[in-house]
Amino acid sequence: MSVYVIGLAMHPAKEREDSLRLEEMAYHTSRAALDSAGVSRRQLDSVTLGACDELDGRPISSMLMTAPAGGYDTDEIKVTDSGASALCLAYARFIAGESQLGLVASWCKASKTDVQAVMRLRGDPFYTRPLGIDGTVSDAMFAQAVAREFGLDEAELTDRVIEAYTRAARNDRGMRYAVPSRDAIFESPYDALPLRSAVRAPLTDGAVALVLASEQFVDANPDCKPLARIAGAGWSTDSYRLGGERLRALISARTAWASALRQAGRKGAAELDAIELESPTPFHEAAYVRAFGIENPDALSPSGGAYAQNPLFCTGLVNAAEAVLQVSGKAGPVQRRSARWAAAHSCHGYAQQGNVVVVFEGVGAPS
Repeated sequence: MSVYVIGLAMHPAKEREDSLRLEEMAYHTSRAALDSAGVSRRQLDSVTLGACDELDGRPISSMLMTAPAGGYDTDEIKVTDSGASALCLAYARFIAGESQLGLVASWCKASKTDVQAVMRLRGDPFYTRPLGIDGTVSDAMFAQAVAREFGLDEAELTDRVIEAYTRAARNDRGMRYAVPSRDAIFESPYDALPLRSAVRAPLTDGAVALVLASEQFVDANPDCKPLARIAGAGWSTDSYRLGGERLRALISARTAWASALRQAGRKGAAELDAIELESPTPFHEAAYVRAFGIENPDALSPSGGAYAQNPLFCTGLVNAAEAVLQVSGKAGPVQRRSARWAAAHSCHGYAQQGNVVVVFEGVGAPS
């Protein structure tokens, strides 16, 4: 049983989307994804949302967001881990035979939310929350742990930031930030040791939607041309504790990676043409590259990853869209030649407690 991506859309990346409400962003993005797939909302039999009440600023946000996202009078499930987690759940629904044509949508207006206040409230009320640990502090703890584990030095980390911004500058779907100089990076203040402000990927506003179809639907609707096949999907959640062993071992990331590649019949990173990592800092990228065995720098986040756009909750689903564009030959200025296999990675929670990896295979002739 094969599951295909037959359409996708991304909201234009912005530092701050003031002209549209969140509902309007979801509507326009889902509408564009359906149009790109050549299907109508009425044909959908499932909608899977990746959304967070706290980040949306709406209690039970799906009550307000489902209809504009395409789920009016349609079976809907919401996942609150990440946009990429919603993709995995939707894939599981297809494999189980519960859906033939579905939409996966996620969004985030990071500019309208006190992200670190949300992260502080996610700490347990007796031990973590009173310490004031938030996303910045937990990322810094992760950075310290992996720096010691892998012997990371400032020269490598700075190179990774510059290279990521350089890749991102070529991506016309991203913010196209100016590439920072080494001096600008070295002179930027620490947000939390060892994270300097200039090495952290800026947050953006955004939305993304993918249309999934079963093999039966594609066979019955030859005008709907698949962009990619979902070849494998893996996800894992690690311990909530921020202990040194958990932080440096990257067990959930390794587990998700191994599971997705095993399902896809890939032996390792060398058999992938593009690998879109969710790396909000160079410490993350350096750690994931080592954990996943990525040795080909040309395959590493051709889109620029979070340094192109970083709508937080749905950054991983943006990575999935970028991976699909690669294997369908539609990635534009960041297209990898003859890309046939691509992986998209996502992480979420305190210090990347949860990880998701999805592998895509192109279904047309390599470009």
